Amino acid sequence: MHQYAIVLFNLGGPDNLHAVKPFLYHLFSDRDIFNIPVGQKIFAKLLSGLRAPKVKEKYRYIGGKSPVNKWSELQRSMLEQDLKKVISGAAVYTAMRYWHPTIEDAARKISQKPYDKITLLPLYPHYSETTTGSSINEWQRVYRGDKDKVNYIYAYYDHPKYIAALNERIDEAMMRFPVNVREDIQIVFSAHGTPERLVTKGDPYSMHIKETVAGVMKARNFSHEYHMCFQSKVGPGKWLGPSTDAMINSLGAKRKKQLLLVPVSFVSDHIETLFELDVEYRRIADKANIENYVVMQGLNDSKTFVAALKDLVVQSIQINQN
Repeated sequence: MHQYAIVLFNLGGPDNLHAVKPFLYHLFSDRDIFNIPVGQKIFAKLLSGLRAPKVKEKYRYIGGKSPVNKWSELQRSMLEQDLKKVISGAAVYTAMRYWHPTIEDAARKISQKPYDKITLLPLYPHYSETTTGSSINEWQRVYRGDKDKVNYIYAYYDHPKYIAALNERIDEAMMRFPVNVREDIQIVFSAHGTPERLVTKGDPYSMHIKETVAGVMKARNFSHEYHMCFQSKVGPGKWLGPSTDAMINSLGAKRKKQLLLVPVSFVSDHIETLFELDVEYRRIADKANIENYVVMQGLNDSKTFVAALKDLVVQSIQINQN
């Protein structure tokens, strides 16, 4: 019987308040995001020390830890159960870029077992060198097994079941608005931003986001007015725009009072959805006289999303069978 390993890449997140500073250190040490020619470790140490107190308070507000680890583990478990129905020799691992279990942990465990094929599957539907690219680079640095066994899934931003999963969550979120205003809802797709220099270099992330938004709205028959924006800017450089806070203010100025925020680039809730969107930007919405401000729940335990992951794995194994 063939044995298959599936590796789910994700960012990870601090699992307690003491972990915030080391988590940030690992993040700022990543040359795929912050490429400092000289003194990267010094830069990471200084910046993580400066930012940790403020970030720690945000995590304290949402329960003292990141929910990314919980949701990634649930997605791993759900995917493994679904895969075993069609591929009995499938085992699914999570591999976090900046926390535990690390990519190195997963690579070591997998290299010690006689897997016939290994499929790398990012929990980032949209490819960027700062997310999927960084995780693949780290895998290639630490994996000691047969490189020919490894299959790569780079993106799935337009997969029909991923699009369907987003629309299921949008439909659920719309039910939180009063019935008489649901036709007036503005769907605001908010994606994690990236520096514009990456776009110039050919990073496809922003184009993938646009394709997802187009796919979601096409499946909805363009039922509502919609907008696309970017959040989570870090540092002084120019990032993709418009920013989410600017979009909220702009819609408020146009007397658009019903806002549904769709965190389109995330597959589970975490600090950027639970705090940045639902707390910080809610304050901006209140000042902009938004009457109803709703943040869509992340895909989290979505069976439809896991079905998309299953399809991707099965297809990858079939294509790379020999």
